[in-house]
Amino acid sequence: MGLSIWHLLLVLAIVLVLFGAKRLRNVGSDLGAAIKGFKDAVTDGKKETETPATGNVYDAQATQPQPLTQQSATNTATQQPTATPTTSNTTTPPQH
Repeated sequence: MGLSIWHLLLVLAIVLVLFGAKRLRNVGSDLGAAIKGFKDAVTDGKKETETPATGNVYDAQATQPQPLTQQSATNTATQQPTATPTTSNTTTPPQH
């Protein structure tokens, strides 16, 4: 005992009487726009996951180191290293 075509037509007629054709047309167009927006959002989400992320450290291409020239070699040799103070991070255990 399923729904026959007559049952569906009767339900449609009752809905038309209750809401009117203009309001049903607006509801139908709003529902269609919502479905279209959902499909667009799903396809945009798929496109974002398919394209690799940029700015990732692992995606960067390796660059070849530039060879030292005579002038840059003398500049690095004449620079004096700066002394950095070292601190001890060790702590003594508490006495009980």
